[in-house]
Amino acid sequence: MPRLTVAQALVTFLARQWSERDGVRHRLIPACFGIFGHGNVAGIGEALASAEVDLPYHLCRTEQGMVHTAAAYARMTDRMSTLACTTSIGPGATNLVTGAAGATINRLPVLLLPGDIFATRVANPVLQELEDPRSYDVSVTDALRPVSRYWDRINRPEQLPAALLAAMRVLTDPVETGAVTLALPQDVQAEAYDWPAELFADRVWHVPRPRPDSAAVDRAARVVTAARRPLLVAGGGVIYSGAGDALRRFAETHGVPVAQTQAGTGALPHDHPLALGAVGVTGTSAANEVAAGADVVIGVGTRYSDFTTASGTLFREGARFVNLTISGFDGAKLSGTPLVADAREGLAALDAACAGWSTVPAYRAEVSDLIGRWAVVAERARHAAPDARPTQTAVIGAVNDAAGPRDVVVCAAGSMPGDLHRLWRSADPKSYHVEYGYSCMGYEIPGGLGVKLAAPDREVFVLVGDGSYLMLPSELATAVADGVKLVVVLVDNDGFASIGRLSESVGAQRLGTAYEDRAGAPLPVDLGANAASLGADLIRVSTTAELRAALETARAASRTTVVHVRTDRFEAGPDGGAWWDVPVAEVSTTAAARAARAGYEEGRKARHTRLRPA
Repeated sequence: MPRLTVAQALVTFLARQWSERDGVRHRLIPACFGIFGHGNVAGIGEALASAEVDLPYHLCRTEQGMVHTAAAYARMTDRMSTLACTTSIGPGATNLVTGAAGATINRLPVLLLPGDIFATRVANPVLQELEDPRSYDVSVTDALRPVSRYWDRINRPEQLPAALLAAMRVLTDPVETGAVTLALPQDVQAEAYDWPAELFADRVWHVPRPRPDSAAVDRAARVVTAARRPLLVAGGGVIYSGAGDALRRFAETHGVPVAQTQAGTGALPHDHPLALGAVGVTGTSAANEVAAGADVVIGVGTRYSDFTTASGTLFREGARFVNLTISGFDGAKLSGTPLVADAREGLAALDAACAGWSTVPAYRAEVSDLIGRWAVVAERARHAAPDARPTQTAVIGAVNDAAGPRDVVVCAAGSMPGDLHRLWRSADPKSYHVEYGYSCMGYEIPGGLGVKLAAPDREVFVLVGDGSYLMLPSELATAVADGVKLVVVLVDNDGFASIGRLSESVGAQRLGTAYEDRAGAPLPVDLGANAASLGADLIRVSTTAELRAALETARAASRTTVVHVRTDRFEAGPDGGAWWDVPVAEVSTTAAARAARAGYEEGRKARHTRLRPA
């Protein structure tokens, strides 16, 4: 029986975990990210330094950033692999909360290993301990409970094996996955124990492809084949399942147009004749017009967020829903007919059950016409005169043109995700990586790092606005230190473009959305110089022609390069015509707010009670 410390046993165990699907094995935890300090340096730090197993360590610069990196890595690998993240106690542990929430909301596996206070309590109160007079068993790591899908505190070595098995189960469960937290008291980490040898044997966690119940397939097929104007909404589950080919076959066989959520973008190539593009609040006019007239909506791998349903106003009253999802929770939404299964298996079964049925040519022609009309609008937005200062949409067009079909764009927050969703042309299911479940400012650069680590053969273009950049630029230093090459396009418009427009629309007069001093003058802040100070190469551009040339230079470079481009935050991209529920002040002294409230009341009239989630 090997005698190891708890931390050494943990590291040894993690190095020997594998995931498997369709006969292909993956390292479940191929590396550990961490920042060492009081609470983990003598335990996990020593274990990683002395480990005789293959578990590489990477130094990150922020705890939140490392979780974003792990989540992006998991998404890029279709949730078959993720990274472990270790921190000290106190602020190191609480800094994990934002990243953990994002991972759990987006249903992405990440393993969090924060240090904790002494289990023996002999030295209480220790540095960074939260003293709660109600119980000595409370510490700051308890803040991770509500944002974790599994949470445990290892107070005794004997507790570790069961906790590890439970943690791996959740990480590899496509329904239950999210952040997994194992809180590790610092004295327990260093405690030795005689472990059973079988704990350290290679272990394979098989990720299933649940097939649908035949009666559920028949019920769903009856709804679908009664449709005259169906719409399929492809969510992230299509991509995680690798169901792109099954989706294409279903759409082509039955003449069903396909709209895509943020997470589902790329499920069908942008140039497919049945690809309507983005749907919902950030959707195209083509997708939203088809959605408004659809009599049956087939949701595949989507959780129907408010952006997808336009806060319950997008689909017409009386529309019927078939919800093909691996989660029974999502299957019951919108009073739909649930079809609980893996997306690939469920689409194949539904395809067979709908044999002989298809939409009429006139409907397909109508869809094609709408797609063509939107293409004209999008093409105009994607370009600007060579000698002009580029708009944000022209920046997106330039990056899209510079990127190869397998290259990846990464974004998360602000107004760019909306413009990207409408305008980005995806030829590959992994070429579009926008974190929009949490829309977390600061995700972009650490997310890009995770994408590149998972797919080193792809170029990664990170699109980040100035507001989001200032939240978390520090992982640029991590990319430089590890020799991970990113192309970061830093779009600088002196403020928060998205929230500025939203603020104006609700009568809040853009308060707090501009980067300026108390006198209203622009701040003397040079974000490009900041990026260069973190070790990145810097290219400054001021025209569209310069931007396109800089992107080619950055793409050919071997080091992380930041392209700094200034745009105008008051210039908005094309709109798809959907509504989003943002409550407006019911009473106000300003005419702008009163007018906004009147518009809000009008928008709410389109919501149908039956469309609210179950």
